Formats: sequence, structure tokens, C-alpha cells
Amino acid sequence: MSLRIGIVGLPNVGKSTLFNALTKSGIEAENYPFCTIDPNIGIVEVPDTRLQKIDALINADKVIKTAIEFVDIAGLVKGASKGEGLGNKFLSNIRNVDAIIHVVRCYENENVTHVEGTINPERDIEIIETELILKDIETVTTRIEKIKREVKAGRKLEENKLLELLLQHLNEGKNINKLNIEDDIMHELNLLTDKPILFVINVNENDVSSKTKSDLLSELTKYLINRNEDYLSICSSLEQEISGLDESEQIEYLKEFHLTDPALNHLIRTAYKMLSLHTFFTAGPKEIRAWTIKINDTAYDAAGKIHTDFQKGFIKAEIYNFTDLIKYKNELAVKDAGLIRQEGRDYIVKDGDLIFFKFNVTN
Repeated sequence: MSLRIGIVGLPNVGKSTLFNALTKSGIEAENYPFCTIDPNIGIVEVPDTRLQKIDALINADKVIKTAIEFVDIAGLVKGASKGEGLGNKFLSNIRNVDAIIHVVRCYENENVTHVEGTINPERDIEIIETELILKDIETVTTRIEKIKREVKAGRKLEENKLLELLLQHLNEGKNINKLNIEDDIMHELNLLTDKPILFVINVNENDVSSKTKSDLLSELTKYLINRNEDYLSICSSLEQEISGLDESEQIEYLKEFHLTDPALNHLIRTAYKMLSLHTFFTAGPKEIRAWTIKINDTAYDAAGKIHTDFQKGFIKAEIYNFTDLIKYKNELAVKDAGLIRQEGRDYIVKDGDLIFFKFNVTN
């Protein structure tokens, strides 16, 4: 499962710095617009302490985490929907991701020029959203025109009704993701504002260490709460510094800022959940591995993540949960407690399930 999350925002808000911290790849993050032209792509492991706990009990040769792909997309400017700046390139790159992290700068820095000349996070959010909404209006309008004749002939009436609803919502300046519509046409349209969005507020070090928020940050969080948006506050430059340290140095550095965990770990886990994903495990002496699966996927779906043969020849799945292993300390004790279940292909996989698949493929 290739899952892609796009990092977007105006130029010089900290997108590339955040990407550097996430991927530790040291890409360019200079003080001028359009430094990032082609999207930079990095595979980022999803932090999961359960893997280490399973390994402490099973002691495998190797441990493999699950991962998400992050894409650092070029900064957008006003008029992108009409091709301004790198508009068309930017918008097509967004179309190719599953979810969006929208980075907003929330601090003054005389050494880093803001493309709009002043720091105003709410304005910045509205600039980006307006461009995405305008592009979606264009997409929906084009579709309405395309099916016009068929609608006149009494066909595709339901589709037209849905499209008119989408157009009205967009014309009111609202993102489509607020509608939560599940329909095949939505997948086909692949609207930019239908993707899940997480706002990352890029703050300075003072906002990380201080117990009181700056006025700018307080106003922005109020604005996002009123809109019922998901958001996190991160100092991307601090996270970039932390990501370059070894584990013991990281712990000491985090203590200075009264933090227990890099904010990036929280960001990655939040992004994972934002895509309605969770994790199941396979575990044995050779390998312990985390696998990504959609919430409500079945054991049959899970088998296909590992290998098509597992799915093709599916017989049954032996399943117990991570919590049972931690409680009973080994698989045999879990079995003696009657907690290893035999499940069929329709079993809904739970987060933290450890699964052993039984299958038979005959040529």
C-alpha cells in the first residue's frame, strides 16, 4: 500500500524544513520562493513502541516498521488555480497524494521573508484554500458540462444532483472533506479539498518552551478550533535539529524543552490515523513486521498485504492481540489461556492483532 501525504503551504513557511526533519534527508530549504520545484519524496517509518515490546518477548532476527510516503510540494502563491507561479505543477502534485499537511507559519523572523510581506496565518490558510477550491470548482463545472446532454435525456440525474451539491458547497468557500460523501464519482473526481487535511502550525522555540502561547498562536488555534480542524503545533527548525541527534542526545535535548517525545512522532502517528489506517503484526523468530491496513479491512484483505498467494489460498487466520502477548509473555501461554482464535476471511482485523495465516495454493 503506497500512502502519500503532501506537505503544502505558501513559500517560506517551513515546509522543506519539516520535510528535512521527517526524512533526515537535508534537501534545500532556502530563503526564496520556489526553491522546491519538483516534489521531494521521502519514506518515513511510523514509530510504534509495540514492535520493541514484541521483540523483547520473541527476540526475532529483524524488526520491520510500517511506513508512509511524504511529499514536499512547491510553495503556492495567489493565482495558482490560474497557473500563477508553479500553480499547475503544484496542484497536480496535490492531486497525487492521499492526504494533506498544510504548514502555516506563526512567528516573525526578519531573516526569513514571508511571500506576502507580513505574518498573518489565517490569511495564509485562506489563500491556499481559495486556490484549491477554485480548482475544484473548475473540475466540477467541467464534469457538469460533460454530462449535460445525458441529463437532458433523463440519464445521470443522481450524478448531476451530487455535482450541483458539490458546486454549491465550493461556491460557499467550503472544503468538500466537510461533507463526508462516499460515492464512486468522488474517487473519479479526486477533488483537492476532499482530501483529509492536518494543519501544522510552525512556531518558534519560545512557543515550544513557554507555558503561555503568543497572541498570534492563540488567535490561530481559536480560529482552527472554531472550524473544527485537526492541528498540531511544531517548531520545524527545532525538530530538524533533534532528528539529526542520536537517541541519547535526543532525550537530553527534549528535556531542555520539557518534551518527552519528538513532535514529529506525534505528527507521523496523527497522519497515519488521518488516513483511517491501523496496524497488524506478523511475528516469528526470523522477523517481526508491522503491516498497514485500512480500518474495517478483513483477514482476507490483510493476507493480500503480505502476498497474493496468502490471499488466493486463504484457509484461515490464527489471531491474538498484542495486549494478550504482553499480559501472558509468550504465545504458548496465550494459547493455554484460550486467546488464540481461528478466524475466517471475513474477520475484521483489529489494531494490534498478531496474525498467522494458513493457506494452500495448488498449481
